[in-house]
Amino acid sequence: MRNRTSKNYINFSKFFRIGLVALVAFNFVSCREKEKKDHGLPLPVITLKEEKAAKSFQYLGAIEGVDNVDIRPQVDGILEEIYVDEGDFVEKGQALFKINSQPYMEDYKNAMANVQVEKAKLRKAKTEIERIRPLIENEVISKVRMETAQADYEVAKSSLDRAEALAANMRINLDFTTIYAPVNGFMGRIPKSIGNVVKKTDDEPLTVLSNVQDVYVYFSMSESDYLYYERMKRDTTSRKLNTEVKLVLADGSVYERSGVIDANSGQIDKSTGSISLRAKFDNPDTLLRSGNTGKIIMEQIYPSAILVPQGATTSIQDKKFVFALKPDSTVVRKEISIEGRTEKQYIVSAGSLEADDRIVVSGLDKLANGVKVKPMKVGRLVLDNRTLGQR
Repeated sequence: MRNRTSKNYINFSKFFRIGLVALVAFNFVSCREKEKKDHGLPLPVITLKEEKAAKSFQYLGAIEGVDNVDIRPQVDGILEEIYVDEGDFVEKGQALFKINSQPYMEDYKNAMANVQVEKAKLRKAKTEIERIRPLIENEVISKVRMETAQADYEVAKSSLDRAEALAANMRINLDFTTIYAPVNGFMGRIPKSIGNVVKKTDDEPLTVLSNVQDVYVYFSMSESDYLYYERMKRDTTSRKLNTEVKLVLADGSVYERSGVIDANSGQIDKSTGSISLRAKFDNPDTLLRSGNTGKIIMEQIYPSAILVPQGATTSIQDKKFVFALKPDSTVVRKEISIEGRTEKQYIVSAGSLEADDRIVVSGLDKLANGVKVKPMKVGRLVLDNRTLGQR
């Protein structure tokens, strides 16, 4: 019985060793098979290509009507009538305000009465000349009397001219008691009310009249940006500034019409180191009003640019890098030079990357030089690298 048990134990040990060897061999073969099938880390990869892009520059701007006129009284007096309301659209020549005209009417009447007096004096002096002329011709009286009479006539004529000028001035003041719109436009705030005294020396105007069929947007840029702007205007390469500018309104929407820069202040402000420029926009629907604010968007057009997603880059100090795919599907960290940005992409300078280069767009924290990557596209494996980057 003992010999039989010992024999069974020996057979079991032999069987166990054979099984263990087979298991190790199976695992080894399995690992080799897995190793053969391992094509690298599955990560999304894109193929770069030349695309049209625009590099934008933003500047805060203040909007004003092309005609933005302070309406001020030209005579002092009590405000008697207000013919319009705040926000009304008025046409050129339309009556806006009326100042009490009675004092100016009396001044005008008095001036006209003086005119009549001076006319009478002139007629008298002329009559005196005509009366003594034959007496002088007949040598009844001396020529000195004629010279005296002629001088009196000249004095009377000058006095009449002065009286007529004074009367004309009184008439102008009388006309100034009604204030008319000098241009078409929208009425601003009216701080005065009927019964208030208004004066020519008032600091605040009666209102501001804005013609906003066209508007100006005033903005400033730094000296360095202005130099770049001037150079790009003359650039004969493909990197040209768009001749039109856009306007982003206060609610974040882009105004439907483009504008053009039509003027600048001509000199740098020494206190701020900036220069003021002006852009003009059509505003037929009068959506834009004086006092609005917005952002001027200037664009530099790149007809053929290499664009890299910002998420596909890593930063080391002040430098930017991407992981480029080599023909053997291993990656290499490559420094790139950024020329600008558009939305969520960088515009890469020529020479940094070329069309048909492949880069990894995510999972960059898993990569280092020499790591092998299995390219993926939009969440699925790319079986043929020749289709990589096609859209």
